[in-house]
Amino acid sequence: MWLVVLGVGLSVLKLAGLGFVAGWPWWVVLAPFALAAGWWVIADATGITQRQAMEREAKRAAQRREAQFESLGLRAPPAGGSRRQDKTKAPD
Repeated sequence: MWLVVLGVGLSVLKLAGLGFVAGWPWWVVLAPFALAAGWWVIADATGITQRQAMEREAKRAAQRREAQFESLGLRAPPAGGSRRQDKTKAPD
């Protein structure tokens, strides 16, 4: 995202003829857009984007679950644990 913002900023400066960017060649000004596209291809191919989306969804679901328990006046179950006791464990 930051590469796109950088590319837009450089493009505006180049088109307006402001600052030192006015003298730069167009391929340098437009390079952040190509880098952003390359990053998106790599992120999608390696699954980074999907993993981040799944983590956000899991976090939102946990927050909803916690809010529902609190609204019912109950204590939330431990995160990641099962509510059943392990039968192979010896009782205390």
